Amino acid sequence: MSEQLNLDLPVRSATGRENFFLSPGNAIAVAEIDRWRDWPAGKLALIGPEGSGKTHLTHVWASDADAEILPARDVVDWEPRPGNFAIEDVPEIAGDAEAERALFHLHNFVLAEGGRLLVSGIQPPALWPIALPDLTSRMRGTPSVRLEPPDDLLLQALLYKLFNDRQITPQSRLVPWLVKRMDRSFAEAGRIVAELDSRALATGRPIGPKLAAELLEEDMDRG
Repeated sequence: MSEQLNLDLPVRSATGRENFFLSPGNAIAVAEIDRWRDWPAGKLALIGPEGSGKTHLTHVWASDADAEILPARDVVDWEPRPGNFAIEDVPEIAGDAEAERALFHLHNFVLAEGGRLLVSGIQPPALWPIALPDLTSRMRGTPSVRLEPPDDLLLQALLYKLFNDRQITPQSRLVPWLVKRMDRSFAEAGRIVAELDSRALATGRPIGPKLAAELLEEDMDRG
């Protein structure tokens, strides 16, 4: 269900998770996820850098498609059953013969039964260092769509949402100030907001650029 936020970005509800914001950087991926019933190959690879929202969008898809989500390392425990499945972080099982064989059989079974399969990783499937030749060919034959790191508009909307979730009204200059200086990832946005909230509660100081500058400077000092 859609609603409107301060920045007029549409919101997509993800089951059990925060709202997923649409932006130019993720619109193509979201559109491809939405047409999951019509995936020509019955499968899709969702790729993008760490913190680009792959896990979040996977949960959006799983909610829509009534799909089960499995970390790639858990596929060895999978028992064949019809349905839709999402396998996260496939490159993590590269070189694990048992897990690779399990994913190969899962892939074939799900598609043979008319299910849909979503797989994810940081790089395109052609670069996944899978050792099992049959699985390599299946993954390389999987169409892919890429999530980009959050752009300015998305990052601003996310920060406002995270502050609002904590019932925090930051100083007016803070969000634009952060967008210009912070690392661009969903994970980093969540960490910064949580840390600013904690420090403000501990010290009674306002949540503004000065407090944020101290936090980012400490991050740089730690390397």
